[in-house]
Amino acid sequence: MFMLRNVTKYLFGDGSKESIIDIPQGQLYLVRPLSPKGYSELIFKDAAASVRRTGQEYQYQLVIQRAYEEGEEELIDDEEGEDGTAETLITEKDEKIFLLDKELHFRSEIREGGEKVLAWKDLSGDPGDVFEFLCDEPIAASEIATFMMVAMKCQYERKYRKANETATDKKLQEFDFTEQSIPSVSETASPLIESPQPSNTKAITADNSTPTKLKMLSKSPAKAKQAAIEETPTAAPAAAQHPMSTEVLGRESAELHLFDFTTSTFILQDPSVVATVSEVGKWQYWLQIEGQERDWLGQPVIADINPVFNFDYLSFIFNHYTADGGAYSWLLRFKDQETEERFQGGLMQALWEQLNETKWMKTKDDDRQYVLDAFQDLTMEDTPDTQKEEEEEEEEEEEVEEVEDDGQRSEHYDTDESEDDVGGEEDDGNVNSQLAVGYKHDRSFVVRGSQIGVFKHTPNNNLEFSTNIAKVQMPNGKLFSPTKVMLHAEDTDMILQNEANPNSLYRMDLEYGKVVDEWKIHEDIPVTTFAPEKKFSQMTGEQTFLGLSRNALFRIDPRLSGNKLVDSELKQYVSKNDFSAAATTEKGYIAVASNKGDIRMFDRLGINAKTHIPALGEPIIGLDVSADGRWVLATCRTYLLLIDALQKEGKNEGKLGFEKSFAKDSKPQPRRLGLQPSHVAQFQYETKVPLSFTPARFNTGVEDKETSIITATGPFIVTWNMKKVLAGRRDPYTIKRYAEEVMADNFKFGSDKNVIVATPNEVSMVAKQSFKKPTRESIATPARVGRASGRLSSRLGRDEIVNSPY
Repeated sequence: MFMLRNVTKYLFGDGSKESIIDIPQGQLYLVRPLSPKGYSELIFKDAAASVRRTGQEYQYQLVIQRAYEEGEEELIDDEEGEDGTAETLITEKDEKIFLLDKELHFRSEIREGGEKVLAWKDLSGDPGDVFEFLCDEPIAASEIATFMMVAMKCQYERKYRKANETATDKKLQEFDFTEQSIPSVSETASPLIESPQPSNTKAITADNSTPTKLKMLSKSPAKAKQAAIEETPTAAPAAAQHPMSTEVLGRESAELHLFDFTTSTFILQDPSVVATVSEVGKWQYWLQIEGQERDWLGQPVIADINPVFNFDYLSFIFNHYTADGGAYSWLLRFKDQETEERFQGGLMQALWEQLNETKWMKTKDDDRQYVLDAFQDLTMEDTPDTQKEEEEEEEEEEEVEEVEDDGQRSEHYDTDESEDDVGGEEDDGNVNSQLAVGYKHDRSFVVRGSQIGVFKHTPNNNLEFSTNIAKVQMPNGKLFSPTKVMLHAEDTDMILQNEANPNSLYRMDLEYGKVVDEWKIHEDIPVTTFAPEKKFSQMTGEQTFLGLSRNALFRIDPRLSGNKLVDSELKQYVSKNDFSAAATTEKGYIAVASNKGDIRMFDRLGINAKTHIPALGEPIIGLDVSADGRWVLATCRTYLLLIDALQKEGKNEGKLGFEKSFAKDSKPQPRRLGLQPSHVAQFQYETKVPLSFTPARFNTGVEDKETSIITATGPFIVTWNMKKVLAGRRDPYTIKRYAEEVMADNFKFGSDKNVIVATPNEVSMVAKQSFKKPTRESIATPARVGRASGRLSSRLGRDEIVNSPY
């Protein structure tokens, strides 16, 4: 053990190397002892295994990388299609990546014939499925022992979030699974055999006194199977002390279940509890759940509980957060729908009053029903639900499952690289903050402090650094950091906002790479945000665009002398509406949202809204509209809201809410797009920060239908499939995790297949096909930017600065 510790200390100590330890030769198999799919499958005929660092502290990956035979890689390159699809898919299949976590049950064996095997659970597969890496004959037993010790230390760091030097032998034994047998790889084995007979094996264990000391292992198949599935269920935390109640809003009996992170299922904790929602202070509310023998939990009623009601299953799922940052997902199951409806009324009243600081009963009946509907699992009308489309979705899912690499495409600029640039993150104190994607020309622009990086979209869906606009400064020469940007006039101009001067906007001429105009909007009306005249205006020479203040909506015309606000097209409200976002359709219909959470729909400027959609409570931070105006997409901090603006009955049937008002007793049907509470709990378990979505967007293109939605929260990008959302599917979204926070994201124009992503110090284009279903593994495993192409990622280095973008 002492020898191994010294060796691994040396290996961990060299932080400059991405890979800590390697086994250079072997084969990777997927073995399915209990599956009808077949007994074993050869994944990589020639491969190398390594333990790699990630960009996140205490997180490590087990990486199995395919090795090509001589000439094989060149042959594949010759077969690549013009669009680069073949290269993308093949490259994405070159590696299998696994987060080194205790749940893998990572272990090793040396068998009678000298065969050395590493094995770990397939967390995304069927029960009993394992990956096996069969080491080539030249690999020494001592190399396996050292590799296992490194893996155990990595798992220790992940679980305890401490340096591995602090690990005792007893703590490391937690990650020793050598007692679990490993089924033999046999390509001729019958798939009908439920449990293969284990061979007599020798297990390599980290507690041996020397690296080559071996321990005999003999275990019955039944015990081996039992050991393989033994897990420690998630334990309920201690309940917080509840404050004094001033009024009870709801009290109902139910079953209580807790989500188990290990098995990804809800486990019954108490068959009979009482759930109480009460007011405990001014606009403060409390949820308390008590059993006959113990208090289970108590917590404030706030947006972060992420409530979801499902009347088909008589269930209410929500998140619970402890003082130490822990996150748990709970489920209450009620005896009947009437009981759940009463509880829903009390909880939603508490949540709505807490967010709006207004009494629930003062709102209109139809507004209250709208809020209740939005927090249910709803299936929207006019949903595609044919057998053919179901089959297509199955095919899509199978394709996605094949993609194991991160599929990212980014490239450095084509000049000499500087040591400063290659060395790592910038030390100028700035990070990438905003992203503008070109419609007319294949360019993306990334704001970083008072600089703007320009990236070219290549024909094979890569990003190529073009140039860096070094100094964003006002006409008087003073530098500023834009807080909002918008491409304009066929992507030849960029409109910039300076937070320090809210009554003006600035025009940057992208051909020269500098600000050439300051547009004074109005002395008394500051600009909160702005939007294009029509959805695709940036592809045309259209000069006018929309502006918003906190309580006004207006048109801006840069061609006017003096103030650029068009007085005849100003709609100003006496009340403080606190407008926060706007979006337009292809015809120029306008949607406006506010920090109060409500949405207004206009067919033109200067008049009252045709439709007013009530607030759910949370401020709306982003807004998008489909080109035809059918769908409105609003972003709140903890959820998205998808609204169908098409009227389906009454005298205005077939009209949009932009064109004609909805009937008094009718409202657009809301669809609240939230992450499953169990996934939210796992997100927070990994990152220790709550949800905070970036402004969500549809994919867009002049002739394209909106098929996908993209947003991000923390280091996770999330994309929803519109077809699955509208069909009411339980699995409508996929995710991709990065090592750093995602600052901005958007689809490439004219496609829903490629996403442009900006993290604090990186910019990349990633294939949407590489996104994965949310599982314990995909949530916990960060992707590495730029790895798929084997090139440097796009950074804004100090030596890349020039004066004009192109």
